[in-house]
Amino acid sequence: MKITAGIDVGANSVKTALISFPGGDPVTLALVMERIRKRDMRTVVSGCFERALAKAEITRGEVDYVASTGAGELVDFRTGHFYGMTSHAKGATFLDPEIRTVLDLGAFHARAIRVTGEARVLAHKMTGQCASGSGQFIENIARYLGVPLTEVGDLSRRAKNAEQPSGICAVLAETDVINMVSRGIPAEDILKGIHLSVATRLVKLLASVKVESPLLITGGLSLNEGLVEAIRERAAETKLDLDIRTHEHSALAGALGAALWAHWRLARLREAALETGTTVEAGGSRMAP
Repeated sequence: MKITAGIDVGANSVKTALISFPGGDPVTLALVMERIRKRDMRTVVSGCFERALAKAEITRGEVDYVASTGAGELVDFRTGHFYGMTSHAKGATFLDPEIRTVLDLGAFHARAIRVTGEARVLAHKMTGQCASGSGQFIENIARYLGVPLTEVGDLSRRAKNAEQPSGICAVLAETDVINMVSRGIPAEDILKGIHLSVATRLVKLLASVKVESPLLITGGLSLNEGLVEAIRERAAETKLDLDIRTHEHSALAGALGAALWAHWRLARLREAALETGTTVEAGGSRMAP
């Protein structure tokens, strides 16, 4: 039985997935996500991987291939690396085989990916450098308002009169938020307005890749129910007929995809080894017999 690992290193968190392939079909052994919280990133990467191993009740030596994605250079023990776009495409179609578009929402950018049922990328586009479409932007606003990140989505959904910033620019929007607070605008109305502002940009991004339904939201912001609701509202307003979905493991799609691609690459290595008369050890390295 082959076991592969996928480690997705983001700006704010590290995600690890362990997958086994008894009989060829993937079975998830462990999923772990850990916030970095200003700690040494390599330490968090190693700790997250060890937690996943403990959860699966296996050792490092039993893992045949460790694949990184995201900031993969921080995974010193990786066997190989896969691009974030292809990892999220693979992980998303594994979580929901019906989907035809992936919206990956990360800390510093968002990415729209149109895919086939086999996770082949047909079109993709990423937001620009401006932070206003990112998780970090929402986190900065939440910090200023004194709202824990875990409460942002629920609080936003309780808004009565959303107060949107005057522009999409992150710097100007943050200035607007300061003014809103001084005017006594409730935090929930401010957060709802921020979510709608971000959603406007994301819906334009989706339109640019000729979005197809169903759509799965992945990445850390998939956990923000307020933002997901705002995306649905903006899509409906722009006449985009979309079935917008999330999954309980959406935030780990990148790690899952990397682990799945690791199995594919391991199989290719073994095929090549048979042709050349070599063997492939755990870890994906080749040796002469």
